[in-house]
Amino acid sequence: MEQEGRIILQQRQVLFFLVLLGVSGAASQLEFSVVEEIERGSFVANVANALGLEVGVLSNRGARVVFKGYKEYLQLYPKTGDLLLREKLDREELCGPTEPCVLPFQILLENPFQVVRAELRIQDVNDHSPVFLDIETMLKIPESTSPGTVFLLENAQDLDVGNNSLQNYTVSPNSHFHIQTREDAEGRKYPELVLDKPLDREEQPEFRLTLTAVDGGAPTRSGSTQILVLVMDINDNAPVFSHSRYEVQLPENSPTGSLVATVSAKDLDSGNNAEISYSLFRASERIRKTFQLNEKSGELRLKEKLDFESIHSYTINIQATDGGGLSGKCTIVVQVKDLNDNPPELIMSSFTSPIPENSPDITVAVFSVSDIDSGENGRIVCSIQDDLPFALKPSIENFYTLVTEGALDREYKAEYNITITVMDLGFPRLKSEYNLTVLISDVNDNPPMFSQRTYKVYLQENNSPALHIGSVSASDRDSGINAKVTYSLLPPEPEDLPLFSYISINSDNGHLYALRSLDYEAIQTFQFTVRAADGGSPSLSSQVLVQIVVQDENDNSPFVLYPLQNGTAPCNDLVPRGAEPGYLVTKVVGVDMDSGQNSWLSYQLLKATDPGLFTLWAHNGEIRTARPISDKDAIKQRLLVLVKDNGEPPLSTVASLTVLLVDGFSEPYLQLSDAPKEQVQIDSLTVYLIISLALISFLFLVSIIVFIAIRLWKRKRDATDCSQFDPNSPFPNHLLDINRTGTLSQNYQYEVCLTSGSGTDEFKFLRPILPSVPPQAT
Repeated sequence: MEQEGRIILQQRQVLFFLVLLGVSGAASQLEFSVVEEIERGSFVANVANALGLEVGVLSNRGARVVFKGYKEYLQLYPKTGDLLLREKLDREELCGPTEPCVLPFQILLENPFQVVRAELRIQDVNDHSPVFLDIETMLKIPESTSPGTVFLLENAQDLDVGNNSLQNYTVSPNSHFHIQTREDAEGRKYPELVLDKPLDREEQPEFRLTLTAVDGGAPTRSGSTQILVLVMDINDNAPVFSHSRYEVQLPENSPTGSLVATVSAKDLDSGNNAEISYSLFRASERIRKTFQLNEKSGELRLKEKLDFESIHSYTINIQATDGGGLSGKCTIVVQVKDLNDNPPELIMSSFTSPIPENSPDITVAVFSVSDIDSGENGRIVCSIQDDLPFALKPSIENFYTLVTEGALDREYKAEYNITITVMDLGFPRLKSEYNLTVLISDVNDNPPMFSQRTYKVYLQENNSPALHIGSVSASDRDSGINAKVTYSLLPPEPEDLPLFSYISINSDNGHLYALRSLDYEAIQTFQFTVRAADGGSPSLSSQVLVQIVVQDENDNSPFVLYPLQNGTAPCNDLVPRGAEPGYLVTKVVGVDMDSGQNSWLSYQLLKATDPGLFTLWAHNGEIRTARPISDKDAIKQRLLVLVKDNGEPPLSTVASLTVLLVDGFSEPYLQLSDAPKEQVQIDSLTVYLIISLALISFLFLVSIIVFIAIRLWKRKRDATDCSQFDPNSPFPNHLLDINRTGTLSQNYQYEVCLTSGSGTDEFKFLRPILPSVPPQAT
């Protein structure tokens, strides 16, 4: 199956390059249209029908839609070929005043590779009303103005286009004015107020009119503003600009507050009629947000930063109005100069990883590049690192393919980190980098390897069952199922079988668990072997030795060996009354089954009949007299000694002993009337035990004597037999070293000789000579 997959993949690559050289050179153009503001998921068109393909072909060829930029407006269902909207579209947001509104995109087909150019036209609906930027406009008109005079007014803004945009203006009924609609060179409609009859300031000093803008949509939308006309005294000269048109080039990175241009107008009148103020005339909302005009000086400055990619140029009309109400106008054309301020972008269309290590000429990725700058700032070159077995090949419509150069070897390198650098040719040059990690598929040729040569696990005794005590870890350089490691315990030797009832292992993660509680006093250490096997076929494995070290815990109290605390045969220590201070009375002997500091014992005198008479050494348990003994001291002194270990927490035992003060050791102190009967009687069981120990010792000594006598007699006889051994025989008569160390210790010396009185080649060997008996010379 793997070989067939590689053959199919190679056929796909050959077909890809044939298409790349021929068929894809003549990509077709598709056009689709949709009305703005329709709901998400609406049907746009069927791509299969548009391309003349049968249903299901798009799915087999891996069709997808690619837009310039990261935002996807359409969604293609390859199984049906239906092209649907991913989100609601707003024509004014996407294209502004531009008509027609077109979104270009590509339909990418793989197997074989083909790029089809397409565009989506967004049709406008009448969803915006005309809007005047000023709520009220004031006109100052001299009363001497003759009928037919035209006064320019601010136009309304309508974001819709075509018939849905602004069509005409109307004014509220009055006896002196009417409105006429004009159209400028850019196709924008603006209103003009025309005087129908002479004005008389004394008769009517002002007029309030309502100006209404109406679009051509169905139904129609409208917007209105107020016009205040002030009738002024005679003003016979209007302001005149020094230039009717200004042209300015401004870099798009100009800071806010930068001076764009300074306009200047003059008025031949005097006084108030010669005072000039400047204002923006018929300026769009975009212009008012971007520029700011000083009404006194005529300086036009930037209000916010420019962006060549959004708007290439601005046409700004400026009006100069004198104190009498007359005005003149000029135009400033601002050309935005493009700078290389946008780095190129890469859009990944397809990416394949992992790839088989033994197949040459594999297409790893298909991607497109773009740069929204213009000219050289928008020209792009692509590159990757030089030391990689991959190459970039250009296609059509700014598409590139990343392919392999020859077969790859995973054992040499398992993955490649490829950096695709996309750089424009502007100044300064901008670039973007995109990182791809390409994995190489694997065969099972590496066994699991443990992180350590051996493992040593420390375990506190008295642990709870099923306790996690440690872990072993093995890694496999392969990938996928070939790198899945499972752990197991190797079957133990028959003599070690009881040890493996203590331990279990998690086959998935190598965690070790204690199956039951361990006792340091019973077992201190044991070891076993763990096997790690991968999931490949055939499976590969490795082994590691694990040693468990049981650590001691302070779980045993001290045990007092002397004086014996059996409660039946109390031990009485005798102290002569003439003993000097420091006289050794007795020694308390204790032991602890624990180890280390848990077995370090200390002694403390808890209670005494006369506390000042005796002292106890804390480290060795010796009890000595602290002062001379007086006649007033009681004959019987009872002492309580605390024996405590050094564990955490410490454990202790209390020993009781009795000291008798006597004048001489021959005194029958056992007949003291105040001594309890049970303290002066010897326990019969203890007597039997002493007799048994004495009898066993006697029998042991007799056995040793008999054994030595027999050995001496046999050695003397063997020496006689060995004296008849022929030194020229093929058997050596020197001693053999069974330890293979080159020299023999006295404990491992053996004789080799023939049995006496026999003509056969039988041997007498491996008979150890007692170290206590020196060998006889031959």
